[in-house]
Amino acid sequence: MLREQASYRVTEVFKAFLVLGLTSFGGPIAHLGYFRAEFVTRRQWLDESAYADLVALCQFLPGPASSQVGFALGWLRGGPLGAAAAWLAFTLPSAIVLVLFAMGASLMEGAIGRGIVHGLKVVAVAIVAQAVWGMTRNLCPDRRRATMALAAVLIVITVSGPGGQITAILMGALVGWWLCRDDNVAGGETLHFPVTKRAGGMALAVFGGLLAGLPLLALFSSSQGLSLLDAFYRAGALVFGGGHVVLPLLQAEVVQSGWVSSDVFLSGYGAAQAIPGPLFTFSAYLGAMMQTPPAGVPGAAIALVAIFLPGMLLLIGVMPFWNAFRRLAGAQAVMRGTNAAVVGILGAALYEPVWTTAIVSASEFALALVAFVLLAVWKVSPWVVVVISALGGIAIGAG
Repeated sequence: MLREQASYRVTEVFKAFLVLGLTSFGGPIAHLGYFRAEFVTRRQWLDESAYADLVALCQFLPGPASSQVGFALGWLRGGPLGAAAAWLAFTLPSAIVLVLFAMGASLMEGAIGRGIVHGLKVVAVAIVAQAVWGMTRNLCPDRRRATMALAAVLIVITVSGPGGQITAILMGALVGWWLCRDDNVAGGETLHFPVTKRAGGMALAVFGGLLAGLPLLALFSSSQGLSLLDAFYRAGALVFGGGHVVLPLLQAEVVQSGWVSSDVFLSGYGAAQAIPGPLFTFSAYLGAMMQTPPAGVPGAAIALVAIFLPGMLLLIGVMPFWNAFRRLAGAQAVMRGTNAAVVGILGAALYEPVWTTAIVSASEFALALVAFVLLAVWKVSPWVVVVISALGGIAIGAG
C-alpha cells in the first residue's frame, strides 16, 4: 500500500512538472510564480510561509533557483524519486528543443538563416540589459553595494577567464561580511525537510570533492569529456543568482577555450529565450555544439547534468541545517555582498561578449533598443520578442 502511494506521488510530481516544463515561459522569477499558483494555491502541497522559506533557501544557494525550488518540491512530495521526477519533467522539454536547434544549425547557413542568427544575438543584448537593470535595483539598493558591483566589473575586465568571476564573487562575499551586516535576521522555522544531517553532510562532501577533484582529473587526463564535465560543473557551482548570471561563466569556459565560437554561443543563448523551462538548459545546446567530441547528444547530456548537479547537491546538503543557518547575520551579509558582485559580473558580460559581438551598426542598436523596451516597458513575452528580433535580423541582413 505504501509502495503504491509512493509510486502514485512520483507519477503525480512528474505529470505536474511536465506541464510546467512545457508552458513556463518568462524566466526564473516567473517560474516561482507558476510554482506558487500550482503547488500552494491549487494543489496545496505546502502553505505560503513554507513556500517562502523554500524560495529563500534556493535563492541563498548558487545554482538555478527555480529548478532548485522545483527539485525540493518534488522531494517534499515524493522523496528522492519525486525530486528526480520533478527535475526531469521540468528540464527535458527545453533541453530537447535546444539540442534539436543545435543539430539544425547547419540550416542557418543561408542569408535568411544568418539573419535569424544575427537577430538572436541582438535580442541577447536586450535580455541581458533587462536582467542587469532589474538586478541592480533589487540587489544594489545602496551606495556600498553599488560600489561593490562596480569593483566586480573592474575585476572581471582586468582578470580574464573564470578566475575573474571567481575573484569577484570571493571579493563580494568578504566585503559583504564586513560592510553589509544589519540587525534584520530571518524568522523562526517554517519548513522541515525530510533529509537527515548525515545525508546532508554526504551531499556536501560529494559537492566539495567534485569541485576540487574534477579540475585535477581534467588537468592530468586527455579526456575531453572529463574537461567538459569539469567546466560545466564549476559553472553550475559558482552561479549565484541563477538564470542570466550563468552567461559570463559559460562564455569564459567554452568560448575563450575555443570549444564553440562567440556567434554560436550568442545565437543559442538568444534561442533559449524563446522556449519555456530553465535557462540552464542552454548548457545542452553548448554541449551539442562542441567542436571536438563529445558533441551532439552525448555532449549535451554531460553538460546538462554537470551544470545542474552542484546546485542540487548543495540543496540536499543544506536542507537539514538551513533553519539554524539562516538566522546568522553574517550569513545574510555574505549573500548581500555576493549578490552585488553578481550584478557586476553580469554587467561586464553585457559589454563583452554580448554587446561587442551583436551591435556593429546603428541598425542593430535600434533593434536591441526596441527589444529592450518591449521587454522592460511593455512586458511583452520573451518568446514574442525573440521572434520579432529574428525577423528584424532578417530585415537588416537583406538591407
